[in-house]
Order: sequence, then C-alpha cells, then structure tokens
Amino acid sequence: MVKICCIGAGYVGGPTMAVIALKCPDIEVVVVDISKPRIEAWNSDTLPIYEPGLDDVVKQCRGKNLFFSTDVEKHVAEADIIFVSVNTPTKTRGLGAGKAADLTYWESAARMIADVSKSDKIVVEKSTVPVKTAEAIEKILTHNSKGINYQILSNPEFLAEGTAIEDLFKPDRVLIGGRETPEGRKAVQALKDVYAHWVPEDRILTTNLWSAELSKLAANAFLAQRISSVNAISALCEATGANVSEVAYAVGKDTRIGPKFLNASVGFGGSCFQKDILNLVYICECNGLPEVANYWKQVIKINDYQKSRFVNRVVSSMFNTVSGKKIAVLGFAFKKDTGDTRETPAIDVCKGLLGDKAQISIYDPQVTEDQIQRDLAMNKFDWDHPMHLQPTSPTAVKQVRCVWDAYEATKGAHGLCILTEWDEFKTLDYEKIFDNMQKPAFVFDGRNIVDPEKLREIGFIVYSIGKPLDVWLKDMPAVA
Repeated sequence: MVKICCIGAGYVGGPTMAVIALKCPDIEVVVVDISKPRIEAWNSDTLPIYEPGLDDVVKQCRGKNLFFSTDVEKHVAEADIIFVSVNTPTKTRGLGAGKAADLTYWESAARMIADVSKSDKIVVEKSTVPVKTAEAIEKILTHNSKGINYQILSNPEFLAEGTAIEDLFKPDRVLIGGRETPEGRKAVQALKDVYAHWVPEDRILTTNLWSAELSKLAANAFLAQRISSVNAISALCEATGANVSEVAYAVGKDTRIGPKFLNASVGFGGSCFQKDILNLVYICECNGLPEVANYWKQVIKINDYQKSRFVNRVVSSMFNTVSGKKIAVLGFAFKKDTGDTRETPAIDVCKGLLGDKAQISIYDPQVTEDQIQRDLAMNKFDWDHPMHLQPTSPTAVKQVRCVWDAYEATKGAHGLCILTEWDEFKTLDYEKIFDNMQKPAFVFDGRNIVDPEKLREIGFIVYSIGKPLDVWLKDMPAVA
C-alpha cells in the first residue's frame, strides 16, 4: 500500500489530501501538522476551513484511509510520498524584505524529513514557492541523506477557494515537475499514477522542476493582471461616463481574451496573488531583469490604487468627512463562498475609513469577529505565519463592531459599502435598509452586484465601480 503524508493541514493540504484519499481507496493518506487545535478541528465535526463540499469528502474517508495527526515524525518516516504544504510568507525583514518568500518553515520541514527518514522518499512541493526552491531543498536533503535517496518534485496547486473541491475533482491541469534523470522520471511517474486514478492522462502535464515552479507564479500573475487591467479601465469609465460592465462584456466576447476575471471591483485579495507577484518581482530583480520586475509591480500598484480610490470616493461623497459616522460594511472575506480574509481588500478599505475616524459595523456570513479584529490589528504579512507565531490577542479596534445580519449593520448608518459579492447581498430588502439609515443614504458597491438604478429609485445615492457617476458624485474628486 502506497503511503502518502502531507505536512501542513491548511487550505491546500487538507482539501487536496481528502480528495486523493477519496479517489484512491488503496492509498493511505495522513495529514500532519504541529498545530494541535488545527488537527483537532480536522478530526471534529467543525472543520477548520469552510469550503463547499469539503465536509462530505472528509466524512467519507476519515478513519478509513484518511487520517489527521500531530505525530509528524512517525508519519513522515513511514511515508513513500511526502507532500509539503507549509506557509511561505513574504519576508518582513532582512534580504528581500517585503518581496522575497520566507522559506523558514520549508527548510525546517526538509531538515525534519532528513532526520527521521529511514527509506527512500519522494518529496513534493505543494506550497507556492519561488523558482529554485526545489534545488535548495534537494541540497538540504542530500547533504543529510545518510545513504537515503530523495527525489524532489514540484506539484503546484491551482485551486480557487470557494470551488476547491470541484477544482480537485475536475482540474484544468495537474502539473508535475521533476528532474530529467531516470530516477527523476520514475518519481514523476509515481505521482502521476496517483492522479491518474481520476484525472485524464492528457490533463497531467510533466515539465522540468523550474518550469513547474514558475508556471504557478506566472498563472497567478496573469490572473491578477487581468483584474488590475479591468480595474484600471474602471477608473477611466467613471471619468468618461462609460460603463465598465458593458466594456468588459464587449472585450470578453473576443474568444482570444475570454470573459473570466474581467469583473471590476474594489481590488483583488487572497493569499496568493500579491505574494506571488512580489515573489516574481524579486526573482526578476535577482536575475538582473528590472524592466520585467517593474512591469509586474504595476499590477499591485493598480490594485492598491483601486482600494484607495474607493475609500476616497466614500469620504469625499459624505461632505469630505466620515468622522464619527456609522458606516456599514457588508462582506469581509476576499471573495464569496469562503471564510478566508487573507489580503482581502476589506482590510485596507476599513483601515482607510478608520483613519478618518469612522465607526464601522461589519457583517460577513462566514468570518468571525475574532478574525476581523485580528486582521485589522495585524501588521502586513503577519497573517501568513502559523497561528501560534502570530501576535497574541491584539487590542480590539474599538470603532469596529461585528454584527449578525445586514439589517443590523446598516441600522442608523450614513453609508453602506459592499466589499464581498455574497449572493445574499443581491436579494436584501434595500427599502427596509433605506428606511433605517441616516439621510442622505449612500451605497458604495465595491463588487457591482446591486442594480444602481433600482437603488436610486428607492432614494439612495449610489456609487458603483466603473459605472456612470451619480449626479451627486460628479463634482467630487476621485483621488484626494
């Protein structure tokens, strides 16, 4: 029986291993993590992450051929294939601070593998890592090998949160990078055999190690670039009276471009886009390619610009001050159908409003108050370190309240910001909301999910990203 062990029970390791266990009943899969609370959650009825369909998959396999454990060393020693999906945060100090990936957790995982292994292993990079990580890991393992053979493979994940299980069941492609040696090819084949249980052969791509590592960074950079491109156009639409939805629809009808990832919004979030682009920028700089680095930097610059533009719209619309005013924020997760708040645009928008002394009332169907308070108190990049290494119970931000529904959030508010495109926000009773708000009542739709004309009929002053401006907003500067 092939034994697989995955180090790291997070957003990648948990769902990926659960699906492998479901699709390969003849393989024993163990997910290990040093965090006791996290493993306890995976073994309970309340999983530590929210992902549609994940509960069913875990319940079908847990205890049969899928196990969650804190006994890291035992299971690593027993495994034939070891997936490593640990955090690779952005460095906050030292060489490459603010851009380079911090491989501390990766390196300690590699050293631990070398310490406890008594048989040959295939080690698979699953976390998003910078190009050439495999080489560094290989060096650590071979220099500590005690006669054991290690093969390093890169198998980046291309999951989208909210559809991760679907993405795992029917992936666009599975990418496996390995050394171009007989041993390397054999290792690639072993991993290919696992995926071949349910993925058609033509969707399993094999490349060299560097191509696999770089493909992941490049894919995320291209996706983020599309969002920044449409967001840049949204600013121009507002200035000229064009409608970004119409423009994006017309552009997306071109089959060479396609319609996906062309929704203008308050900005992209999530744990990967910004981190991966910063990483790409750093790699380009290290390889003497400043022009390429600057090109990709612009994707992040436009994203930051879009968030600050949104905050400026809110403040300038309300007579240039939100001090002491209640502002309702609907949605805090970085996108719908996930409880994930990593790098969500809502953090920067809320911080911008708090900087102007607003009182904020937040409702999100999946995000806890504790998480929101932590996000607003944390320094940049802190979120990407394991929980027990994050700053402990930061002081709560007093001007922020988290409430149980949208109506409570908007009661007595001057303005309402929609920052996540949860479906339930499309069907709210906006007449009821209008009646309970201060007048003039403002709606700032950061996701273009409400019909501005309908809301104007109710009496709202509406700002939708990239849509023709409300008469009220025409004379307001877009950028402070």
